[in-house]
Amino acid sequence: MKPRLGQHFLIDQRILERIIRYADLNGSDTVLEIGGGNGILTRKLAEVAGGVVTIELDHDLADGLVSMTRDTNVTVIQGDALKVELPYFNKIVANLPYQISSAITFRLLDAGFEHAVLMYQLEFAKRMLAAPGTPDYSRLSVTAQYHANIEMLETVPPSAFKPQPRVKSAILKLTPIEAPYQVNDLDFFNRLLKVVFGQRRKMLKNSITAGAPILGIPVENISRLDEDILKRRPETLTPQELAELSNIIRHDV
Repeated sequence: MKPRLGQHFLIDQRILERIIRYADLNGSDTVLEIGGGNGILTRKLAEVAGGVVTIELDHDLADGLVSMTRDTNVTVIQGDALKVELPYFNKIVANLPYQISSAITFRLLDAGFEHAVLMYQLEFAKRMLAAPGTPDYSRLSVTAQYHANIEMLETVPPSAFKPQPRVKSAILKLTPIEAPYQVNDLDFFNRLLKVVFGQRRKMLKNSITAGAPILGIPVENISRLDEDILKRRPETLTPQELAELSNIIRHDV
């Protein structure tokens, strides 16, 4: 079986059972699943949740899910999870297609939910969890942790999937939180993070100067910033320090 649209189907029954426990589901929950695939996880979710909505891009797999779950509490939506209108749900459980991990995570965080139990590539998961000053600390770390508390539940070997991926995976639990620090303009903050982490080995002064057109700021505004901060590299700043820098720059525009 070849991976379809980036999907590797989880077949390890012990891990599937643990995922269900991690999700803490009951009959009042409506669970969203992204990438229903062959329906192994879908059926387990249906046994404990009040309702399951699974989104599957592949037409053949979606048809198979419809046939498999007919007369159950499962609703199948055939379409792109990045584009379709999301139905009501309060929890999420998914073995995410790896190539849409970042985009779908932030779409879901914008939609709001109680908590999510999600499978990612291990390296991607490490970047979501990374702290300042570590090699994995990145734009993803800052933005993900701004929106949610992120907990590593376990790592998963390639042998747990069919077909087997070439990398290890990880199960994370995401719980949305109130913003931990103030960001005056979230869109501008995201653009600043893209600029500075896109040139992470450069001092902030150089990367912000080069990115001034993208940020829509006059280059001369950069000279108003704290010189000590400008001499640092982005991976040495905490998320709050980066937010404060963003607020200062945006205020000066």
